[in-house]
Amino acid sequence: MSGQSGRSTTLEFLAQQQAKIINELADQRADMAVLLAIVQRLDGSTQGLVGEDRALHGQIGRFGHRLRRLETAAGET
Repeated sequence: MSGQSGRSTTLEFLAQQQAKIINELADQRADMAVLLAIVQRLDGSTQGLVGEDRALHGQIGRFGHRLRRLETAAGET
């Protein structure tokens, strides 16, 4: 088997290329693991913010209800 440059392709060359591909694949897997961890952290942060927003919304509603009761009580006196 010969390449375009006229040199023959040896098993040693193919083994080197295969090792290079395997190393690059390992690097990509490591990169993907890091990116996945970042996305999971951000997703957890987002879920926490949603829960916090819901709790604050409920708290503001309760404060509004208490304020209306106090205003009603103050108007009656």
